Amino acid sequence: MTGSDTQTGRQANQTRIITVRVLFFGAARESAGSDEVQLDLHAPATAHSAFAEVLAAYPALRERFGRSLLLAVNQEYLPGDSEVRAGDELAIFPPVSGGAEDESGASNQSLDFFELTTEPIDVASVARRVVPHECGATVTLDGYVREWTRGRKTLYLVYEAYAPMALSEMKRLCEQAHTLFDISHLGIVHRTGRLEIGETSVVISASAPHRRAAFEACEWAIRELKHTVPIWKKEFYEDGEVWVEGEGAPQELLRPAQS
Repeated sequence: MTGSDTQTGRQANQTRIITVRVLFFGAARESAGSDEVQLDLHAPATAHSAFAEVLAAYPALRERFGRSLLLAVNQEYLPGDSEVRAGDELAIFPPVSGGAEDESGASNQSLDFFELTTEPIDVASVARRVVPHECGATVTLDGYVREWTRGRKTLYLVYEAYAPMALSEMKRLCEQAHTLFDISHLGIVHRTGRLEIGETSVVISASAPHRRAAFEACEWAIRELKHTVPIWKKEFYEDGEVWVEGEGAPQELLRPAQS
């Protein structure tokens, strides 16, 4: 192969194009003006470079969110140098605010459960759904819609979820909880869609041989859910509406830095 042939081959490789599926959620969807697009990227591509190309194609995202947007590749938070391939699914969303038909899963811990539902949640049923014989306590957190937020009267909320990744993250939290706390089970049920004042948005139930571990696991789970599970809420007030954005994924769940 001649030098010119080598150079031509190198240039062809550098200009190769791959097509990925890009999903937008929450306020990012409103800024992008679309739920889903097919986008051509320059290959080889990484999570970092793919993110940069999405922002270049949709400058309104950078203008509105700056560096706060999150990226998931194939329903996972990945380091910026992770490879992106043709056909991959990219999800772009603001920090989660954590909360169809019911969707549910079961973790490797046989008693655990994690679910999304559009139906009203029966808190008592969730609390007593698992009562292990070796346990002496179940602690249940009932999160519901409040009427006043920072002095503004809330009329109702709408929760939206990136369902497959939300369930995957709930599963990961359940599994991690067993490594941190002496519990027998952890259950998480989150509602999506429109919720009225006083309606339950999320229930977390933890059972343990001793109550302290159940309390600690329950508190830890709600905190982590609000950080990593892709569920967002939009608050509707008498004088307007706003997407509520949280703190985003923690550092151990790396996201690509934006250039």
